[in-house]
Amino acid sequence: MKVAIVGGGIGGLVTALLLTKKGIEVEIFEKEDKLGGRLAFTEHDTYRIDEGPTIVLLPHMLKEILEEAGISSSRYELIKCDPLYTINYLDGTTYTKHASLEKQIEEIRRVFPGEENHFAQFMTEMKEKFALGHRAFLQKTFAKKRDFWTWNNLKILSKLNAHQSVHKYVSSHFKDERLQQAYSLQSLYIGGNPYTSPAIYSLVPYSEHEHGIYYVKGGYASLVEVIQEELEKRQVKIHLNFKVEEVCFDGQVATGLIANGKVYSANSVVLNGDFPLMSKLTKQKEKTYTPSSSCLLFYFGLKRRYTHGNVHQFFMGSSFTKHMDEVFKTKELPTDPAFYTFYPSLLDDTLAPKGKSVLYTLVPVPSGDHIDWKQQGEFIERMIDQIEQRAFPGLREEIEWMKVRTPKDARDFGLYEGGSFGIAPELFQSGVFRPQYRPYDYENVFAVGASIHPGGGVPIVMQGAKLLANHLIEEAAKQVEQEQLSLDGVIL
Repeated sequence: MKVAIVGGGIGGLVTALLLTKKGIEVEIFEKEDKLGGRLAFTEHDTYRIDEGPTIVLLPHMLKEILEEAGISSSRYELIKCDPLYTINYLDGTTYTKHASLEKQIEEIRRVFPGEENHFAQFMTEMKEKFALGHRAFLQKTFAKKRDFWTWNNLKILSKLNAHQSVHKYVSSHFKDERLQQAYSLQSLYIGGNPYTSPAIYSLVPYSEHEHGIYYVKGGYASLVEVIQEELEKRQVKIHLNFKVEEVCFDGQVATGLIANGKVYSANSVVLNGDFPLMSKLTKQKEKTYTPSSSCLLFYFGLKRRYTHGNVHQFFMGSSFTKHMDEVFKTKELPTDPAFYTFYPSLLDDTLAPKGKSVLYTLVPVPSGDHIDWKQQGEFIERMIDQIEQRAFPGLREEIEWMKVRTPKDARDFGLYEGGSFGIAPELFQSGVFRPQYRPYDYENVFAVGASIHPGGGVPIVMQGAKLLANHLIEEAAKQVEQEQLSLDGVIL
C-alpha cells in the first residue's frame, strides 16, 4: 500500500509516522516551504515564537501517541507550567489557576470565598465525565454512523449534559460571574462560543487541573522538527512547495493525485488541509459549515525580559458576554475584547537573544472576510495600548520587532473562512455530526485535521490521526491476507 498525504500539518505528519512504523509507504505533499501547518514558528533574525498553538493540554495523550509512532519522549522536553495561568479582571481581581488542587481551593477561598465546595463538586463530577467522554468519543470513530446511535451513547450524552452550553453548565456550579467565565472561556481554545458550545467541552478546564498545562522547550512547533527528522530517517518522500491540484479517480476509486503538474500514483489519499476547502480536490460538492472564531495575533521581539506574571495570562474586558456576541453573533469588531498573552521567555531563553524576549498576544475576533483588516489600524494600536497598560508596562519602548497576523492572513493561508481552529465545535458539528476520517463517497479518500472528528487542539488532532492510521493499517493487513490467499490458491 502507498498512501499520499496532502498537507503536512500535525494530523498528516502523525498519520505518516504511524503508517510508516507499520511499513506502509507514505508520500507527503505540502504547499508551503515547510511542514507543520498551523503548528509553526514565526521568526525574525534570532527571534522565534510559536505562530499558532501555545498551550499544551492532554500531555499524556501527546506522549503516548508519539511513543506509539516511534518517537521517544527523550527527543523533546515538556515543562510543566505551575501556576497554570492567571486571569485578570477589569475590577482589579486576579485569579490564578494552580496544578495543585489544595492550592486552587486556597486561591478560590481568597478570591471567591464561599465557592470552594462548588469547585470541589465540579472536579468530582468532571472526573467521571472525563472518563466517560474519553472512552465513548475520543477513542472511537463514527465513520459508520450507526456505531454512534446506541442506547449507551445516548445515556453518556445525557450524563455529559450535551444539551446544555458550556457556560450554562458551569453556571450551575459557580455563582460568581467571574468564576463562571474562568471555567468556560476554554472553549475558545478550539474556536467555540462558551455560550453555545455543548457542555462536553467543559472537560477542557477540568483537564487543565487534572492533567496540567505544559510547554514544549524550544516552542510547540519544535515537535515538527523532531517528526520531520524521524520521517526522513524512514526515507519518506516529502515534497515542499508542492500544490496539489486535484485527486485522480477511476470511477469511485482514487488512483493518485496531480501536484505541480505531475501525476503521482497512490492506493489511498489522505487530505490534511482545512477540511471544508478540500472538497474541490475531489470534485465533490462543497458543504457549508459554521467556522470557528478567528484571531488577531501579535508577535513581539522585545529588547528586555520581563520577570513578572505567568507564561499564560488572560485579560478580561468589560463584558465577556458582549465580546462573545460580537465574535459569534453580530460578527463585528469587538468594542472591548478580552485577550490572551503567551510569554514563553519566562521559561525558555532559547527564543530570543540574551537579555531579550518574545511575546505573543491573541485577541478573539470574528471569522469571515467582511472586515477590512487593512483599515483597522486604530483597533490594532488600541490593543497594543491595552497590552502595555494591563500586562507589560513600557511595552512600546521595548519593541524591536513586531508582526501582526489577521483573519485575512489566516484565510489566505487556507483556513476555512479565516477561522483559526477548523469548523466550530457546535453540537451539530461534534461527535457523530462532525466530518469523520472517511467523509467522501470515494472508497479510499480520507481526511484528518482540526475539522475532522474528534476535533481541534494538537493532541486531539493527533488522536484523529491515530484513528485514521489504525483503519488504514487494518485495510493493509486485509489486503496482504487476501493476496496470500490468492497466492496459496495458485500454488495449490
